[in-house]
Amino acid sequence: MVELADVRRKVFEPGALIFDEGEPGHEAYVVEYGRVAIFKSVKGQRVELGLVIQGGIFGEMALIDDQPRMASAMAEVETACVVIAKERLTEQLEKAPKGVRTIVGALLGNIRLMGAELAEAQVILAGED
Repeated sequence: MVELADVRRKVFEPGALIFDEGEPGHEAYVVEYGRVAIFKSVKGQRVELGLVIQGGIFGEMALIDDQPRMASAMAEVETACVVIAKERLTEQLEKAPKGVRTIVGALLGNIRLMGAELAEAQVILAGED
């Protein structure tokens, strides 16, 4: 259970960069209201990976696997997020059985690989048009 004293909230203006691809991750976010674009840069082109709306979470992967951010996140409209600190998420994951943590780690590796391949494919396909 998250105590109210542990909850932080951030509001981002339209166009605000929440985090950039390649940065270390120290917090994840749950969208309270607004819309966040998740994207990668491939060969100088912005490749959209998805949108996160109310109730959605983003930024969690870097907290779980200690890898740099695989993509960037930008507020498309005014967006408020509840902030989840790395320590809080780590504390919860440590309560999970080791097998579950291993599976989550493997899944995150696969997701990172698929995200990179998807972005690369989109750039290649766009160049063929």
